Amino acid sequence: MPNYHRFRVEGGTYFLTVITYHRRPFLVTSSAQKILHDAWETAQMRFPFETVAVRLLPDHLHCIWKLPANDSNYSIRWRMIKKLFTVRYLKEVGLEEPRNESRVKRHEAAIWQRRYWEHTILDEDDFEAHLDYIHFNPIKHGLVEQVADWKWSSFHKYVHEGIYDINWVGGDEGRLKGFPFD
Repeated sequence: MPNYHRFRVEGGTYFLTVITYHRRPFLVTSSAQKILHDAWETAQMRFPFETVAVRLLPDHLHCIWKLPANDSNYSIRWRMIKKLFTVRYLKEVGLEEPRNESRVKRHEAAIWQRRYWEHTILDEDDFEAHLDYIHFNPIKHGLVEQVADWKWSSFHKYVHEGIYDINWVGGDEGRLKGFPFD
C-alpha cells in the first residue's frame, strides 16, 4: 500500500479537489448540494477554516481553504465533510454505486473516491493560478461558454468584489496583483 506524505503548513492556504466514486455526476442535484452545504458548515464550525474559493461540478469539486494559525490539518476537515455527507446522503437519497470487495471489507460507501488532491499554495502567483483554475473549470469541461453562467461557484462573489469582470474567460495575467494574500 502506498505511503502518502502530504505537505502541511500551519495557517496555510490549500487548493483541494475531491471526486465522487467512479465520477458519478450527482453533486449538482439539489439534494446533494443541500447535504454538502450542511456538512461543510458543520465541519467549519467544529474545525474552523475559511473557504476562499469553491466550484462544484457534477462529479467533483475544487476549493481553496485558509486554515487558522497553528493548524495544518485539512485532512480531518475532509474526513468529516465526506462522512457527514455520506451518512445523510445514503439516508435521504439512498443512491450509491455498487461497492467492490475492498469497500465492503472496509465498511465504506461508494460515494467518494478514497483519496483527494491537495496542493499547498506557495505564493500570490500560485494562488492566482489556482483561483483562475477553479473558476475556469466549467468552461474546460464544456459545461458553459461563459464562467458567469456556472452558478455553483464563488466566481460571482469575486465579481461583486471587483476581482473578476463578469465577462472574464481566463488569461488575465496579473489580474489579482495586490489581492490580500497572507
